[in-house]
Amino acid sequence: MDSGTSKEISQAPSTPINSGTATEKPKCKACCACPETKRARDQCIVERGEENCSALIEAHKICMRSAGFNI
Repeated sequence: MDSGTSKEISQAPSTPINSGTATEKPKCKACCACPETKRARDQCIVERGEENCSALIEAHKICMRSAGFNI
């Protein structure tokens, strides 16, 4: 009878947490979120290397967090 409560608790950590003001779930999958920043980040990494793309990587992280993902 207590098994319903334990399931809810065990699922809580897997729920994405938004570090901003809202605590809502993401509206899409991570692969589909922020396509503009993802494309620019990926292209930069391929052409220049990860160490030279920190600004684009951070911009993508900010976008993902604003979409509700805990990154």
